[in-house]
Amino acid sequence: MYTRRWARWAGAAMAAVFDLDLETEEGSEGEGEPELSPAVSGPPVGHYEEVELTESSVNPGPERIGPHCFELLRVLGKGNYGKVFQVRKVQGSNLGKIYAMKVLRKAKIVRNAKDTAHTRAERNILESVKHPFIVELAYAFQTGGKLYLILECLSGGELFTHLEREGIFLEDTACFYLSEITLALGHLHFQGIIYRDLKPENIMLNSQGHIKLTDFGLCKESIHEGAVTHTFCGTIEYMAPEILVRSGHNRAVDWWSLGALMYDMLTGSPPFTAENRKKTMDKIIRGKLELPPYLTPDARDLVKKFLKRNPNQRIGGGPGDAADVQRHPFFRHVNWDDLLARRVDPPFRPSLQSEEDVSQFDSHFTRQTPVDSPDDTTLSESANQAFLGFTYVAPSVLDSIKEAFSFQPKLRSPRRLNSSPRTPVSPLKFSPFEGFRPSPGPQELVEAPLPPLLPPPPPPPPSSTAPLPIRPPSGTKKSKRENGWGCGRRDPGPVPESRGHA
Repeated sequence: MYTRRWARWAGAAMAAVFDLDLETEEGSEGEGEPELSPAVSGPPVGHYEEVELTESSVNPGPERIGPHCFELLRVLGKGNYGKVFQVRKVQGSNLGKIYAMKVLRKAKIVRNAKDTAHTRAERNILESVKHPFIVELAYAFQTGGKLYLILECLSGGELFTHLEREGIFLEDTACFYLSEITLALGHLHFQGIIYRDLKPENIMLNSQGHIKLTDFGLCKESIHEGAVTHTFCGTIEYMAPEILVRSGHNRAVDWWSLGALMYDMLTGSPPFTAENRKKTMDKIIRGKLELPPYLTPDARDLVKKFLKRNPNQRIGGGPGDAADVQRHPFFRHVNWDDLLARRVDPPFRPSLQSEEDVSQFDSHFTRQTPVDSPDDTTLSESANQAFLGFTYVAPSVLDSIKEAFSFQPKLRSPRRLNSSPRTPVSPLKFSPFEGFRPSPGPQELVEAPLPPLLPPPPPPPPSSTAPLPIRPPSGTKKSKRENGWGCGRRDPGPVPESRGHA
């Protein structure tokens, strides 16, 4: 299809007139060149050119993104299967912007179906889910031997680090973080996604102190009302009993994990811990919940309702999901509309000197020289099928243009009073040839339409009490554990692999 462009000169002004041959509903009479309007009859004044209307001429498309577009600044995390760098964009749009760049080696990922599944799940979910309290994906691209995820840089560090420094949080502080997490989980559930690995290490803070959920490798898609899955995965201390007994689970497992996290924030350790995995699991399944006497009645009640072993009796486990949680009296002073719009001041604002400040991250990594080592590995054509469709550019980036993972079970040092190693466990089965595209769940899922979430409760009257701030950070204890970016383990342990099915 062609269009004619005429350029007319009248003094210093130039006007362009386009005359397109558009068919009416009855069709056009005759074929050939379109007739000129009587107002512009006669040969065009000046010059004209014919331009073919193609995708490339109308929409040139996004810039070509690759490792050359980013300058390495610092190392933020490192695991067996990859690294996370703080980087600066040095070419194209968003010039000078700071990001976190997660780099994964393809050859190590394709050796293990679990790692391929983790990478595929995180890439797909980060593209499809947009929320103020979920980490944003800006770009995804690949080279012959590596995968790259360019994420927003969350310079506030991990919630784990701040909780470790404080020991416990005051209830007002815990309420703020739990409220933002509740909105994030509710959004995931509305999309049919269960998170399944909620813990302090996977919750990070941005520069203003608001939370962001990260690491979506253990998520499960297409879990709507009535659907269940049986995958044995998560981190033991935060895993719901229905996962441990493999009776089938749904989104209610995230509310159990939020209850375990709430208990952790208010007491200094998860609710059920022991010296080994088996005893920890036994406590989760049949142990008695011990609540310290200093908790307020509302906090005690909410923890008890989160940690109901019957998922049907658990708060959030019914059709209302997050809306039921929001109505609990523990959150009576929360204005959910203001919270979602991030108009509520966080209890802790990271002390950052600049956009490049990495003081909230482990200095064991930030002191290292940032090097993205060359990788000349060449995968076979069949192995590369696992990474088809990986490349991505966020819509927000397109708008501006127009103007190692390892989830093998591992031992991890506990935080504070917790004497049990936190042991992430990952699912096993995955076909590496599914590609990086959202796909329906396995045959075991029983699908049902998702009912709309209940409307949030009306805003409460203004409260005279403001959230109490967290004390300024002092020192921090070092712990060998999986870092918040999900780039692999730091300290491999001899924990045997769990066995389940996806």
